[in-house]
Amino acid sequence: MRVLVVEDFEVLARTVGTGLRREGMAVDVVLDGDAALESIAVTSYDVVVLDRDLPGAPGDEVCRRIVDEHPATRVLMLTAASTVQQRVDGLGLGADDYLPKPFDFAELVARIRALGRRPGAALPPILTDGELTLDPSRRVATRAGRRLDLSPKEFAVLECLLAAHGRLVSAEELLERVWDEAADPFTTAVKTTIRRLRAKLGEPPVIHTVREGGYRIGTP
Repeated sequence: MRVLVVEDFEVLARTVGTGLRREGMAVDVVLDGDAALESIAVTSYDVVVLDRDLPGAPGDEVCRRIVDEHPATRVLMLTAASTVQQRVDGLGLGADDYLPKPFDFAELVARIRALGRRPGAALPPILTDGELTLDPSRRVATRAGRRLDLSPKEFAVLECLLAAHGRLVSAEELLERVWDEAADPFTTAVKTTIRRLRAKLGEPPVIHTVREGGYRIGTP
């Protein structure tokens, strides 16, 4: 899942970004509204965690632009304002969810995951293919009932492939969806992660490689 965190309090922004990466998400962090607009113009995000009170372009304007120009992107609005009317106003801008500060990090993660399942055709809460089962909310993956000991990146790659329902997923798409803007486009991270994931999944192989095309699980 690709997430953009827009928060002008840098310590909080970096802390949230680090925590979400540990949850297996690809996270970009910006500190003002103008930088947020630049990021959403060039990158497709599943969820934007958006502080309403921002320097540069106001959070309300950033929200409107996302809703108008990127309808598949979900917006989780953050603000220190906590009255019911202020929450209603935020949702009225087109935000998909609203979380007042201070918030519990576990709740933030749960809300992001819930929003990430909503774009386009809704994904089921548990992804399966044959003997493979993956529960994103509990961070548990199994094969034939055996729990898989996966790193956050391995789990995220497996989630991306299962969510594609047999569609071919290119290495470039995996790099964009699982890593973040700091990733080197010439890195071997995708191949290395796929190799380790295959070893942990065991036999018979379930991840299929299409030469010069990408990877997929199952049949299209």
